[in-house]
Amino acid sequence: MSRTSEQPARSRLILVLLPLLLFMALSAVFLMQLMSGKDTSLVPSALIGRTAPQTNLPPIEGMDLPGLSSEGFDGQVTLVNVWGSWCVPCRQEHPLLMQLAMDERVSVVGLNYKDKPENARRFLVDLGNPYDAIGVDQNGRAAIDWGVYGVPETFLVGPDGTIRYKHVGPFTPESIRNDLMPEIEKALADRPTG
Repeated sequence: MSRTSEQPARSRLILVLLPLLLFMALSAVFLMQLMSGKDTSLVPSALIGRTAPQTNLPPIEGMDLPGLSSEGFDGQVTLVNVWGSWCVPCRQEHPLLMQLAMDERVSVVGLNYKDKPENARRFLVDLGNPYDAIGVDQNGRAAIDWGVYGVPETFLVGPDGTIRYKHVGPFTPESIRNDLMPEIEKALADRPTG
């Protein structure tokens, strides 16, 4: 075989093996991430430590609750829960939100994401209503402003209006006890006295 015929064969082999090697390298990276045991609910947020986005959303039609306004965050510790009646994990975490709503030190508000009003009302009638206010985000714009990855997600807003903590996915008793409650206690300690 001549030197000139070896070049095209070698080039073809490289072109065939290069995508396979790239695929294997990326697969190894993804596998390492999966096996690392990191808590996927702790997705970093660029909003932590920043003022909560200006949010003014209308209430759910047919419910006697105010809409969601970021002006209501001033001076109090607020949990902003992004949910939808169509969201199965939202149903799973709902009893825990009902328990959190009993803590009078914290205001629980809802951001109802891309939902039909009749479905949202039925969800709350069937499972109970933990929310002090609910804003309807029909087109998803507010969720984008909040940096929402998926539903459910919950943000803790401190009395100064800054986002202190973000939880992705449904709460569990462990995530509330180990992650959320310590953050709530810190935020409560920062409340102005008077």
